[in-house]
Amino acid sequence: MVTKVVLNGVAIQAEEFEEEVIRQNGVPLHKIRFAFKVRSNEYHDIATLLYEKTFDVSVPEKDLNFRGTIQNYSTSVTNLYKENEVADYRLELVETN
Repeated sequence: MVTKVVLNGVAIQAEEFEEEVIRQNGVPLHKIRFAFKVRSNEYHDIATLLYEKTFDVSVPEKDLNFRGTIQNYSTSVTNLYKENEVADYRLELVETN
């Protein structure tokens, strides 16, 4: 199932979307994990976005909105400058309090 995740106004078509509420110092915080594809023509924009590290996060179909920071991140390819390459990205974000 594909879920739209919006980070700082940029829509990402997320796969394998998971959400949970965790507790840090007794405070409940949202945590989401998802995978998404990045094509070579999107690489620069996505890399620049992820360098921001903290985002206004929105998941419209879940009515979920919070300020979140990258807790974990991985990619199957680190250089997408070759035309028509596609990488699998995984991102985990935790609400900042």
